[in-house]
Amino acid sequence: MKKLLGVLILGLLWCNISFADDKHLDDFNKWLNDNGHHQYLDKESDNVRYILDRSVCKSKALEEDYNIIKKCIGADGTIIPNSDLKFKGIYPNNLDIRFYTKRGDEIPYKAKPNKDTLLYYLSSYLSVENVYDRAGSKGTKTPHKFKTELRDDKIQKYVNKHMQKTALLSYLLYEDGKITIDEISPKDRFGILYNNNTQFTSASVGKSLVSYVAGHAICEGFIDGVDEKLNDWPLLKNTLFYDQKLIDLLNMAAGYQEYADNDLKTNKYRKNGNANTVEFHMQKGVFKNSKKTKKKYVYTNVISNIVINYVWFKSNGKFQYLLDKIFRDKAKIENDVWFMKMNDRTIKFSNRNNSILKEYKVKDEDGPIRYSFRASRYDYLRIAKAMLDDWQNDTCVGKYLKTIHERRIPKNNKWKDDNSLDLSSRSYAGHFHTNFSGISSKKRNVMGMSGYGGQSIMIDFDKGRINVINSMHQNYNWKKIAHSVIKKGK
Repeated sequence: MKKLLGVLILGLLWCNISFADDKHLDDFNKWLNDNGHHQYLDKESDNVRYILDRSVCKSKALEEDYNIIKKCIGADGTIIPNSDLKFKGIYPNNLDIRFYTKRGDEIPYKAKPNKDTLLYYLSSYLSVENVYDRAGSKGTKTPHKFKTELRDDKIQKYVNKHMQKTALLSYLLYEDGKITIDEISPKDRFGILYNNNTQFTSASVGKSLVSYVAGHAICEGFIDGVDEKLNDWPLLKNTLFYDQKLIDLLNMAAGYQEYADNDLKTNKYRKNGNANTVEFHMQKGVFKNSKKTKKKYVYTNVISNIVINYVWFKSNGKFQYLLDKIFRDKAKIENDVWFMKMNDRTIKFSNRNNSILKEYKVKDEDGPIRYSFRASRYDYLRIAKAMLDDWQNDTCVGKYLKTIHERRIPKNNKWKDDNSLDLSSRSYAGHFHTNFSGISSKKRNVMGMSGYGGQSIMIDFDKGRINVINSMHQNYNWKKIAHSVIKKGK
């Protein structure tokens, strides 16, 4: 009896963030067992883990204190005696997984992960969505249907070969009004976790989507324009952002470099700006009583969160209407899409080691929306196509895209990497990368979106060409399958 009471079951909450010491391993092994992926299981191991068979408990009636069973209530509403509880064995995996500790739940940029490690981290990236709330739109029953005319040439074959040996999950090329290359990771690689309907993280590609939402807010009349000053939002009072123009935040040049670069400059709480609300950062964190300095481009995470929550504030109760008009009505998405949204649980866990405030209640007016965005592979293309249509049809939002492109600023970065979208770009245009090596912005209107792990979207507004890549790690040849394809086409 005591042995049964001591059996650990999988926690549904914090393991999904992948910060726990077990590195999400219990969840991963359970998924492999439950879904019959026996080729990845060590059936000869003596290290079998026994967990509660939830089928004996009424739905959502199992009460837990993290991992320790408290009671199981049956369908008739009565507590099932411990002696009648059923347990099932979970075999450990037989994979060669490398756990990275310096970046916690992420694969370091310079790492060289093998297939097994990538498979494990993919499961971790996909599960984090369950912990956060959402701000997004439901898929429509009449999504945009793409025409397809697939190429059979050297580039297509190279992409297909790359899909067999790199961290690539999806590759889509759209040109001449149709999809011409469409590759997805096969079942014997990452296809057991990733398919056409998998809503995958955009990483910092979501920053560009924040800008696209801001453009719609301007066209709906919620915001006067890119030169509107942020002096009507109480959260920004007594900070360097108060009374600054929106375009300076969109261009990440608002004079905050003393307080943040890529991360926040603090040792009192988590440096990642995504761990706390805008209210926390402005009223309690590094930006409290902050003063702006010289305006120059400095890439950072927290700015995009300020922008998307400012749009929420300015939309005056119509934020959902705005998202639906963009993603459901215009882009005609097939699956749900959403920005992640912080809640009491995520704040509590993120702040467990903070010295300022370990937990606090999260309210919508405090700015809990993150730029982190989730969508399926074709829906990313649908959204990119909506941008292309806006530009080419010179709609109000198209004019917004042209405005931020015209008002782009130099990055002035001392480093360069032609195999990386953001590092091959010399200019920044309202949360979009532009002026790519070998593609002059004076001659070609090309804008790009870049995110951790190799997420990449490039749009050539002149030639109507779009390239969309989903990946877990940038160990693929971006220059050849993205940059060169956009630059040269066939």
